Amino acid sequence: MAWALVSAIKDQLSSFITSEFTLIANVKGEVHKLESKFHTIQAMLNDAEKRQVKEEAVKLWLDKLKDVSYLMDDVLDEWNTAMIKAEIEKQQKDDEEKAETSSAAKKRKVWLPISIPNLFQHRDIGHKIKDLNEKLDEIDKEGEKYEFVLTRDNEEVVERPRTTTSFVDVSKIFGRENVKNDLVGIVLGKCSEAERRPRVISLVGMGGLGKTTLAQLAYNDPRVQNHFEIKVWVCVSDPFDQCKLAKEILESIEGQSPNLTTLQSLLDGIRANIAHKKFFLVLDDVWTEDYMMWEPFKVAFNCVAQSSKIIVTTRKSRVAEIMGRGSIIDLEVLSEHDCWLIFKEIAFFNRDPRQCDELEDIGRKIAKKCKGLPLAAKTLGSLMRFKKGREEWEMVLCSSMWESEDVERGLYASLLLSYYDLSSPLRRCFSFCAVFPKDYVFFSDELVFMWMAQGYIKSKKNVEIEIIARDYLENLAIRSFFQDFERDENNGKIKKCKMHDIVHDFAQLMSKDVCFTINSKIGLEIGCKTARHLELDIPEVAQFPESIYSAKNVRTLILVNRSKYMLSTLFQHFRCLRILTLEDVKGGGISKNLPDAVENFIHLRYLKLVNYCGDALPETICNLCNLQILNIIIDGDRFQKLPQRMSKMINLRHFNLDFQSYYFGKENVKFPRGFGRLTSLRTLSCFSVNGKDDGERGKLGELKNLNHLQGTLAIFGLGDEVDECEAMNAQLKEKINLHTLRLIFREWDGEETVRKKDASVLNALEPPPNLEYLRIEYYKAPKMIPNWMTSLTNLKDLVVNHSCLTYLPPLGKLPFLKSLKMELNRRLKKIGVEFMGIEESEKKEKGDIIIQLFPKLISLEFRDFNFWEEWNGIEEEEEDCIRRFTIMPRLQNLKIHGCRKLKSLPNFLRTTSLQKLEIGDCPILKEHCKRGTGKEWPKISHIPNIRIEYKYVQRM
Repeated sequence: MAWALVSAIKDQLSSFITSEFTLIANVKGEVHKLESKFHTIQAMLNDAEKRQVKEEAVKLWLDKLKDVSYLMDDVLDEWNTAMIKAEIEKQQKDDEEKAETSSAAKKRKVWLPISIPNLFQHRDIGHKIKDLNEKLDEIDKEGEKYEFVLTRDNEEVVERPRTTTSFVDVSKIFGRENVKNDLVGIVLGKCSEAERRPRVISLVGMGGLGKTTLAQLAYNDPRVQNHFEIKVWVCVSDPFDQCKLAKEILESIEGQSPNLTTLQSLLDGIRANIAHKKFFLVLDDVWTEDYMMWEPFKVAFNCVAQSSKIIVTTRKSRVAEIMGRGSIIDLEVLSEHDCWLIFKEIAFFNRDPRQCDELEDIGRKIAKKCKGLPLAAKTLGSLMRFKKGREEWEMVLCSSMWESEDVERGLYASLLLSYYDLSSPLRRCFSFCAVFPKDYVFFSDELVFMWMAQGYIKSKKNVEIEIIARDYLENLAIRSFFQDFERDENNGKIKKCKMHDIVHDFAQLMSKDVCFTINSKIGLEIGCKTARHLELDIPEVAQFPESIYSAKNVRTLILVNRSKYMLSTLFQHFRCLRILTLEDVKGGGISKNLPDAVENFIHLRYLKLVNYCGDALPETICNLCNLQILNIIIDGDRFQKLPQRMSKMINLRHFNLDFQSYYFGKENVKFPRGFGRLTSLRTLSCFSVNGKDDGERGKLGELKNLNHLQGTLAIFGLGDEVDECEAMNAQLKEKINLHTLRLIFREWDGEETVRKKDASVLNALEPPPNLEYLRIEYYKAPKMIPNWMTSLTNLKDLVVNHSCLTYLPPLGKLPFLKSLKMELNRRLKKIGVEFMGIEESEKKEKGDIIIQLFPKLISLEFRDFNFWEEWNGIEEEEEDCIRRFTIMPRLQNLKIHGCRKLKSLPNFLRTTSLQKLEIGDCPILKEHCKRGTGKEWPKISHIPNIRIEYKYVQRM
């Protein structure tokens, strides 16, 4: 970590030397000295970082160096912030001068002095740099006595993963197949009447043996999933918290967070849900040996049905004993052969067979050092996969790291080898993960944004920093530092992942005294003076730990609050913060209103507010000119407007404004004028234009220059106050990186009247041609035929909700449309060939060319079309037309609900490959589709699964 930090400071110093500030000669000299010393020290770091594992004195020396480096980083950032603010004020002055129309007004105007960095700031920064130079002198001299081996600069470049297909499938079980089958057999086995319920099965063994993997295989086995009525998986870990565990179990059962707070009420809730039902619970990673802590749970679980089971995974035999009688499976280490199979599967993946033969002998020796631990074999295999020749393999085999006598019989040695093989930026990113609790689910966007905020990502010319950051995550995943991936269906990128508990322990070891996670009453008074990254989960009944105020240099604060603590005191501390996350679990407490003092966090890059209950954000938040990520999740309906001076937040790249309810509240938020100046924005979750122009509301044209937007954008409030010209000013077609667009017109007020102007507004809102997902809501015009509709050749998913359409748009020729959903219409009476995109002239044409309509459509749904009576296909007498068109050849699912007047289905359904048809709340159609006798039955009889009024009339 020290290497990357020192390197980053060096880069900043180089640019700092060229700034206006260093015109002062003596300061320029001091900066040159600092840069030279950092360069010298950097040559020592590779050796120092490896030796710190065994040599405490070297670790202390590195800690001193990191402290100075962090201070230097703050000083430079303080100066850069002043320069940014000066530039913002200069731009505002220029804009106001341009807006002046009267020369007399100009004369009367009195300009306040621009707050450029003044002489006082020059001197203050200069003194700080001089002091740091003296401290670095002492550190440099002290480093000489350790006789570090000097090396060249560590490779800072992080190579891009070749593709996501480079991941090796290690789902195979080597050496555990019999154990897995035995475990599933016990889980599915019957229990005697006399046996105490539920039966407990304990998996016991040291870390890295695969206990959790085995439990997952049993839990996800289809036979097990079908056998039990209620299934729950909970990671227990240490320290043990009864209320937290009970709440997690109840939340998993009910699917929502319970409002209960006491242990007894939570256990009563669990008992009410599981009584007399087949219950299957996995308690993963149990540590506590206190019998009395488990007794209330055992009493609550006694009411379950016979054959209910609990699996416990633990590293401690004593835990298995106190959990109760049942089955205990002691996991042994794998054989050398099985370790070799795991190692080989990964290390030789996609490698030339001849090279595999050349490396096999040395590979077997390396695999032997895994000492039977599958996690070690997996980690080492991932490491060796990137080693090219025999020489590099021998260096790993002969490494001094194998001499480490750490816990888990050398598992840390394999992790150390992999860790020090990482480039410096990747080491920092990995170590940072220690601030999160065990079994934490990492969302990729959240994690990479935090890495960006901490300055861990080394930028490259012409490459978006977010892309580089995601490449870091993919690199760490390929090297087995993460697991349990959930990937995006479209691009294969990681959406979510976890970290093995041993890997998490290792991350904590590498960031000892820097990363602290305090998530129970037990750890609230822990000393965290040296903390740089702090995650704090305050129990409801606990006092806020004022001891954390001693962590003055903390750069990450993740605060999950369940108490009544208010923010005013907190905001007087932690002036070095780069990341601040505030989550109020109960609502109405910690985030009721953000204090004005938020502007004190001048270094802040990442701000996340969860369950924010205020009616607005303070104007002072606009002074956070370094802020890159702003994520606000609103609780309730009080929030009304964004700060008027948001245009000052020129470094903002990702702005997410969300509500606990998708529809509730967004349309009422007032976006300010000048919002369009935030041209660095890459993410904008929503934009609202609702309400009349009051001189402060930002119009749709604010989106015009935000052409870096990507991902998803929802626009609320389209309607009376938005005309065609304003819609055209948004220039949506230029946002070529958007893949999802939601256009929400104003909701109906009382009677559902037609609003013809919506058609011209929709036409002017031309989306980018690469759009994949489109949702249109509350559209009031009778027709929807925008000029751009058929040009959306990449569109995969379309939803039209709450419309006044009397004719459906011609969608049949969209080449990649896979899913179409249309809901809530009270005007349409008939669907004909116009829906498929067939024009009258085409029906009369003759020829041998077959045209496919809806060629990729898989899922089609109509819901609550109240006056819909007819759905016509191509008439039988139009034989030539029938031969020329193939309609919905890939359709798999058709749902029709709430269409009470619908009488018939189109004849082309006979030729589709439909697998499932659902008809609900359609009384006329229900009669016409009666099995064997209904007049529509011949059109649908070939469909294997037909469900009418929630009952299957045909099922295969």
